[in-house]
Amino acid sequence: MTRFEADWLPYACDMNALADVHSRDYLRKHVKTPLCEQYVAAGALCTLSTNSECILDAARRTFSRATGGSEPGRQQFSLRLWVDESDLTQPAPPNPYLRGLDHLVYMGLDVRSSLLADLVSRRVIGRVSSAIASDTRYWTTTIFPMLMSVLAGSLGFVELHASCVATGEEGLLLMGPGRSGKSTLAKAMSEAGFRILSDDRVFCSIRNEVLRVHGLPRPVKLRQDAGTWFEEFRDLQPSNVQSGEPVFHFDPEPSIPQPCEPKAVICLERVGDGCQISRMRQSEVRWRIDSELLQETPKVMEGQQRVIDALVEIPCWHLQYGARPEAVVEHLSKFLPARLH
Repeated sequence: MTRFEADWLPYACDMNALADVHSRDYLRKHVKTPLCEQYVAAGALCTLSTNSECILDAARRTFSRATGGSEPGRQQFSLRLWVDESDLTQPAPPNPYLRGLDHLVYMGLDVRSSLLADLVSRRVIGRVSSAIASDTRYWTTTIFPMLMSVLAGSLGFVELHASCVATGEEGLLLMGPGRSGKSTLAKAMSEAGFRILSDDRVFCSIRNEVLRVHGLPRPVKLRQDAGTWFEEFRDLQPSNVQSGEPVFHFDPEPSIPQPCEPKAVICLERVGDGCQISRMRQSEVRWRIDSELLQETPKVMEGQQRVIDALVEIPCWHLQYGARPEAVVEHLSKFLPARLH
């Protein structure tokens, strides 16, 4: 496996925990997980089995409940998550620790909480403490999104470093590196009548020959200068910290975001104090997408190319700007497809 370094031994804090890590059935592969539900996760069918109502509740807040039988041709994956009810420790939510070897990817949460993903069978097994199982926000904002990132390639998805806004079932992708203003512009467009489908990360796939963009219900992150642009944050101080920086978080949608069909791609670049937009060549857009993809097996990359081919076929624009967000939205509206006005 080339996506992660090949060192994935769980870290340990004491000798008892180390002995547990080295036990022959650390992940409790054969333990009973009688609670079972099916969901649609970024367009893929997910079967979750567990012994925890808390994890089921977190999954219901992250994914749409599946209805009816399995649709032919839909990619599927499974999660089997066992909660160790005897572990009553109350640790702070840790930063997940990812390592991979060939088709296996290990996610360490703490010394007694780990998950292992098999990218060939698209099966995830794991054990977690009661404290982690009961932390719904940690599952919705960290664990489930990271699992989707790990599985994306094997499910035929292309994960983009982008935000997405939509009106009805038609959307606009806002691509760009960190600090290019994706979240701020998405917020400004929401005040102009768009809905925010996803902030910072989206999953693209082709279903029934139609390109679709999927998001997960993660909070939108806005930096401290949001108070300069948006009335609701004026005179407030950020109450969250991300990557060592104070930020505002807000939840844009009260429900699971519905997928959309993208009608345009805007590549963002913060420069100067004006606003200029120009059409981009397909080759340049393809390079930007390819440069951010995680390295996958040739078979996986072949499947992803079909999605990328569809992405570069839609209108793509390069936006260089430094103006206020509302001025950018007004300028941008001149270049959007008429159906997105």
